[in-house]
Amino acid sequence: MEVDLPTERVLLSTASATKTIVLEPDMNGVLMTPEEFDAAEDYDENYRYELIHGVLVVSAIPLEASVGPNEMLGYWLLDYQQRHRQGSALNLTLPERYIRTRDSRRLADRVIWAGLGRLPNWRREHPTIAVEFVSARRRDRDRDYVDKRRDYMAIKIKEYWIIDRFRRTLTVIRYRPRRPQILVVSEKQIYTTPLLPGFKLRLARLLAVADMLDTPPDV
Repeated sequence: MEVDLPTERVLLSTASATKTIVLEPDMNGVLMTPEEFDAAEDYDENYRYELIHGVLVVSAIPLEASVGPNEMLGYWLLDYQQRHRQGSALNLTLPERYIRTRDSRRLADRVIWAGLGRLPNWRREHPTIAVEFVSARRRDRDRDYVDKRRDYMAIKIKEYWIIDRFRRTLTVIRYRPRRPQILVVSEKQIYTTPLLPGFKLRLARLLAVADMLDTPPDV
């Protein structure tokens, strides 16, 4: 179940930065610096935490219908890396990682580094590709389609994939200096990218995993 949390905005005192910060659901809406967010050493694992333009945003953990396709995508990427003759183009992929901007810490569902020819510094180097699986709530959808797109393009992430099980589409935002290029891939299409030569993302198979996990079976 997804939970709407209170949005009280409380300014953290300077003194609090010297103490251990524990992230908790009731901190949703707290004003926080990137340094304070990075210094947090503990958190309630039943929730997700993002710093968005200096404001802590707390949300429920993803549903199975989002996690399952993300796991499948990770499997395909690693299989491509290990078995495909051009798989060395993929340097690293990780689920649920923060993307750092000047005043935000965006939690991406999956990040991909490609074309570097080496293992990336995942704490300092922005990923080549960011992936989001859209949630049902309007606020989260707007965040994926509008806010994260703006932030990811501002730091020149080469591609941003928005996988939407509700619209049955994959929207790809490609960074361009003047204006991003937008591609919409339908359910029956296969997406390929020059960043991962030879890799084929079969959207219908990803959506089938989401459909399977959307409602648990009666036992």
